Amino acid sequence: MSNSSLPDVNTVAKSTRAFAKDVTERVIWTFLGGTTAVIVAAGPADMLHASFWEAVGTGGLAAVVSLVKGFAARGIGARNSASTVSGV
Repeated sequence: MSNSSLPDVNTVAKSTRAFAKDVTERVIWTFLGGTTAVIVAAGPADMLHASFWEAVGTGGLAAVVSLVKGFAARGIGARNSASTVSGV
């Protein structure tokens, strides 16, 4: 029998876990940062006229964009990272 070129199952599981943790962290922080920015801007500065739910929706949309970017980055950067920068 010839040797298979398939990766070790443990390596695949570790890579998947690392990627999942990375992309989850990015999505959460993008949501919190986007929501906070819109709420702060709409509140004291009155720069935007957004309701609370519009602000939360904006943060959610930013999180979805971050999620899509994280999956797209798998093809560009390191396979186990949600970053487009290689080696992360």
